[in-house]
Amino acid sequence: MSRRNICAIAIFVFAYEGSAAADYTAESPSASAEVLSRRVVSGQVAVVDGRTLWFPGNRQLVRLSEVDSCDLVQWSFDPKATPVTAPSLAPVPCGALAKAWLKKTVGRRSVRCDAVADGQSPGLVGQCRIGNRDLALEMLRVGWAKLSTPFPRNRRYVEVQQSAITARYGMWGTYVLDMSEWREKAIDKTLGRRPQADINLLGQRDSEISPPFLDARRQPKRRDR
Repeated sequence: MSRRNICAIAIFVFAYEGSAAADYTAESPSASAEVLSRRVVSGQVAVVDGRTLWFPGNRQLVRLSEVDSCDLVQWSFDPKATPVTAPSLAPVPCGALAKAWLKKTVGRRSVRCDAVADGQSPGLVGQCRIGNRDLALEMLRVGWAKLSTPFPRNRRYVEVQQSAITARYGMWGTYVLDMSEWREKAIDKTLGRRPQADINLLGQRDSEISPPFLDARRQPKRRDR
């Protein structure tokens, strides 16, 4: 065999082995990352707000997946309040009540979360349970959480939320601003936030999520003028 042919064969073999190694390297990290990103977190928790748990033993923050709730300092308003019973709409601390309901449900029991890092928020996002009780489902049932996706993996979420809306449970019995819009527009998010600030945001709302908003259209846009 000529020297030229030997060189050609050697170059072909080297190129083939190099490309095979490159393909293997490109595929394996993503598969491994997907497996490693999923984890189980369990133990006693501290409730941060109506959708977030802190596991002190693991030093891990976990947010309930597929649901949202009022932020801790967000206000909603009682649609049954009238000028006779109150000079303005009666404020309802929907964020504090959402936290209180989740805290009451959890108590001192151990919580187990099948969670994953979504890359968009600190900590993990996952389905959390106390025994067989799905915490997101419980929050939807009492009306202190809402679906954050129109197509949840558990179809019972849709049924339970619709039942809460029909019965006007929790925030569904109030005028409340959509949480994502509230986070975008609210400037003051400190614990001293006044209800008046959220009344003003309601007057400037872009979307409506709660049934009483049909009545709210008759309310004045602003009450500080």
